[in-house]
Amino acid sequence: MATIEITDANFENEVVNSEIPVLIDFWAVWCGPCKLIAPTVEEIANDYQGKVKVGKLDVDNNQMVATKFGIRSIPTLLIFKGGKIVDQIVGAVPKSAIIQKLDAHLEPAVN
Repeated sequence: MATIEITDANFENEVVNSEIPVLIDFWAVWCGPCKLIAPTVEEIANDYQGKVKVGKLDVDNNQMVATKFGIRSIPTLLIFKGGKIVDQIVGAVPKSAIIQKLDAHLEPAVN
């Protein structure tokens, strides 16, 4: 499993202080669409290992971070770069939609 658990306690260390972009999946155990998107998030974590940190944050157990970023609908995916939100995706979307947004925030390849 390549995703990491993001919590209220480790958010600053894992996300704000991260050297690489971070994709966080805000989810809950009872959320049907969250279960649908979970395998896709895992695939992205494996595909982007070393380039993007992928984490999951349970909104029921980590309300401080969820409230701070105004998470009202789940699943919500937030992309952080340099500790700041640079993009967001709300709802269970196809893998291609997540990859498109993620790739837009990765450093371009040097030719």
